[in-house]
Amino acid sequence: MRQDGRLSRLLHVLLHMEKHADPMTSETIARMLGTNSVVVRRTMAGLRDAGYVSSEKGHGGGWTLSRPLCDFTLLDVYRTIGSPGFFAMGVATDEPKCLVEQAVNAALERTLDEAEALLLARLGEIAVSDIAADFERRYGAAMGNRLPSCADHPNRSD
Repeated sequence: MRQDGRLSRLLHVLLHMEKHADPMTSETIARMLGTNSVVVRRTMAGLRDAGYVSSEKGHGGGWTLSRPLCDFTLLDVYRTIGSPGFFAMGVATDEPKCLVEQAVNAALERTLDEAEALLLARLGEIAVSDIAADFERRYGAAMGNRLPSCADHPNRSD
């Protein structure tokens, strides 16, 4: 089953945006992520609508952060992509009148609901700036003081 990587990819973009001095175009972000600029614009629109990024059209335009990364959490970003389901696993409803199926489904639904609530709570505890700080530590340990640019990204194709 294919995994939904939108949250991960969007967090990736936000960290690059923080380090990028100029606005990032949809085309630049699309090259970085190996996707289409239309997909980037559609995805970034949720962040714009929530007030986390802004966009300017025309020469010199692009996407910029509207708020510092410490002002929003992973949960906030997750909500901008429509709060997709976390689990591919679900209940079977082949025989709704079957008492065994009812018991199994009740246990699974309760467990999945509890797990999702815990996951959402944890996402709400992590600021996007926490990820940026972790990146800084990792990068500093691996490369010294020079910070990467989008040109350094391995998926970039010029």
